[in-house]
Amino acid sequence: MSTNIAGVTANAVFRKVTLRLIPFLILIYFIAYVDRSNVAVAKLTLQADLGLSDAAYGFGAGLFFIGYFFFEVPSNLALAKFGARRWITRIMITWGIIAMAFALVNGEVMFYVLRFLLGAAEAGLFPGLIYFLTQWYGSKRRTAVFGYLIFGNPLASIIGAPLMGLILLMNNVGGLTGWQWVFIITGAPAVVLAFVVLKFLPDSPNDAKWLTDEEKAIVNGELAADAAIDQTPHGNPLKALKDKRILFMSALYIAFPIAGLGLGLWLPTIIADMGADNTTASFLTAIPYICAMVGLIVLPKLAEKTGQRYWIIAGSCLVGALAFVGLVLVPEQPVIHLILLCVATAGLLSSQPIALSLPSRILTGAFFAVGIACINSIANVGGFIGPFVVGALKESTGNIHASMLFLAGVLVYAAIMALIARRIYEPKIVEPALTVNQPIH
Repeated sequence: MSTNIAGVTANAVFRKVTLRLIPFLILIYFIAYVDRSNVAVAKLTLQADLGLSDAAYGFGAGLFFIGYFFFEVPSNLALAKFGARRWITRIMITWGIIAMAFALVNGEVMFYVLRFLLGAAEAGLFPGLIYFLTQWYGSKRRTAVFGYLIFGNPLASIIGAPLMGLILLMNNVGGLTGWQWVFIITGAPAVVLAFVVLKFLPDSPNDAKWLTDEEKAIVNGELAADAAIDQTPHGNPLKALKDKRILFMSALYIAFPIAGLGLGLWLPTIIADMGADNTTASFLTAIPYICAMVGLIVLPKLAEKTGQRYWIIAGSCLVGALAFVGLVLVPEQPVIHLILLCVATAGLLSSQPIALSLPSRILTGAFFAVGIACINSIANVGGFIGPFVVGALKESTGNIHASMLFLAGVLVYAAIMALIARRIYEPKIVEPALTVNQPIH
């Protein structure tokens, strides 16, 4: 963007906005992802203490996303009504309290109930953060910004998993088990940070005290340029739930939580099965996510530069699928398997922000809030399917091979859906210089 007001360039303004907002939002999503995935590390000892089967663990882990599914659209509508600052504060306080309550789990039923409630409490956070960013960035800048936000996912494993592995060693401290301390220590930061959000997060550029009037004018100018030729039908935003484009994007995006959570909630167990002890497995879990972070930087920028969003999504997914197949075909060699896990993780995560950027090109305002919540809500049913199927296949076959082939198949499906979307929509999209919200068909 070449906008220049009183000697202030748009690129300089958006660098300032990014430095102010993105690290803070990454931290929020990082804590959220730690609290939804801490069960993967706690499982290393929790499962034996509670007598949970692999299938029961997979079912309970996935119930988080059923709670998310039912409450996500209402939550995002509330965010659009009350503002990001207040609503994100509410989300963080409730999910933090429930996350700490996992220390009281005494069997399957309580495990199931709390996983469902955790999903219901956190519902709307991620699509809410996506919606919040659309109030600051024009459509041309969003793909890369969404990629930065998703850093919270791999960081939860790079930093969170090793930390939780150390917390597991606190067995019998204060009369509690190590896995109980995992839930208490990882749940508390959400409640504390919620009050920081309430005090410091601005709802919109006009509320940002750290922007000058000239800088606010530049940010609002880019958003106004999008709105000027916005072709979203206004009225009841719930009509977005019936939009065929939104439903198609939901069918595409569901592959990512199926594969991502199917792998993520079992990754420490997969690495432990390779011969590592529990603490080492929690540390090694970080390595695939470090590789994924490289992809999250490179691929979204490549997609913005070339405009080849659909090809990049498909290619990334196919590379991930081949890596999952390799885990089955290659003899059990820990180093090679860890490399393949790195490739698989990078493949499935790197294309997510590109897929997430597509809805912001067809919906704005409250319609976008409902649309992205609908996509994420339907897709997060995959967060239930993935962990459950991986656990069920592992328990029925006695090894992880069938589960890896299942995840490979999911990514092949995502690649095919991306290419179908390209064939249907891309000829009617101006690529790569799309700078405004315009309909995909």
